[in-house]
Amino acid sequence: MALSTSLSSNVVVVSNSSDNPFAIDIAYAMGQYDDIADLISMKQFMNSEFCPRFISDEADFENIGRKLTGKSVIIVSTGSHIKSRQELAMSNFIIARAAKENGADRVILVEPDLFYSAQDRGPHKDLGQTSFERDITDIKKFDGQPFTAKLYAQMLKLSGVDTVMTIHNHSESVQKIFTEVFEGDFHNLIPYKIYAHYLLNSDILNYGEDGEGLVLCAPDKGARDFVKEMFNQLGLKKAKFIMLDKERTAERKVEITLHKESEHTFDGLDGASIILFDDMVRTGSTVVKSCQFLKQIKPQRMVFAVSHFYASDEGRERMAHPALGEILTLNTLPTILNRDEQGRLRKKMVVLKVEKWLAQELCNILGLPNNTETNPYKIDMSSKNPRFKRKIWFSDELHELAGK
Repeated sequence: MALSTSLSSNVVVVSNSSDNPFAIDIAYAMGQYDDIADLISMKQFMNSEFCPRFISDEADFENIGRKLTGKSVIIVSTGSHIKSRQELAMSNFIIARAAKENGADRVILVEPDLFYSAQDRGPHKDLGQTSFERDITDIKKFDGQPFTAKLYAQMLKLSGVDTVMTIHNHSESVQKIFTEVFEGDFHNLIPYKIYAHYLLNSDILNYGEDGEGLVLCAPDKGARDFVKEMFNQLGLKKAKFIMLDKERTAERKVEITLHKESEHTFDGLDGASIILFDDMVRTGSTVVKSCQFLKQIKPQRMVFAVSHFYASDEGRERMAHPALGEILTLNTLPTILNRDEQGRLRKKMVVLKVEKWLAQELCNILGLPNNTETNPYKIDMSSKNPRFKRKIWFSDELHELAGK
């Protein structure tokens, strides 16, 4: 069901790939039923240079360069197996410039997993604003590198992008530079309500009516605020909160301990259901080490919730470890919906699809009417998952399976 059926006259949703299913779902939820390929041609010259074209009436010579006048153009950008992030980023610049040079009033980039966020500061103290005092060790980590996140923000702005929307960006430095470059028109959406609704209405965890036997875990101090807000959103007053500390002993080796500032210790937590939250996972080394450390509680259930899941071969192999029960993730990297991409993790993975949520947020930003849904996400879970009973798509079906 679309959120609205009256938006196509003033909103144009495209992508940097004509057949991006994530973009197509956002467009449909916003009431755009034309195929993206019928709105923009991803033209490429023989020398491989990209030259997109917003498709116009070939017989119209009166409105040349004005096809998009009065319209808002939304560019949906996600990762792809076909093109690198560098190629996709360059496509964003050129599409945004094409939109502005053909009359678009506003260009919005929707990039759920914001590119270049790992390169969030540079080799000088004034290159990146962090919540901590940058010492020489931190500065040295970026020696010889550029502050690419800043460059990306500046190039997006120069190309014609007015607004950037992303999901659960982990870097305070990236958030500050994008807010500065886009003069506040930067939207970092945090999926608190989506996670809370799934956790409260599914049977992924076992706990008492007021949260007895439930433990929320932050893997480090950086995740503390997010997990504390998740605690508030769940509203389970008897749930517990613990925070871990990690120390990198090598590039891909970490040591896990209980953080000295943790709200609770391990006392009285034996047999609890634990959910560990993080913004992203790449290699899986930290999450598996954390789960192994938490095994001393002898948990009944161990679940890992993560917004951005990079399904690398290394990560899949590590996270198949029995210490980790289930993985709850969003489809910010849409390839995760592919069963081959999930690999051996298929039986322990649940993907929450957030296109409709993003469509609602876009309508709010644009001041457009929409039929707001309370829990605008869909669910993808393999029949190999031990909790599988029948295929469900919509969040409001959860109570039927959980008996809640």
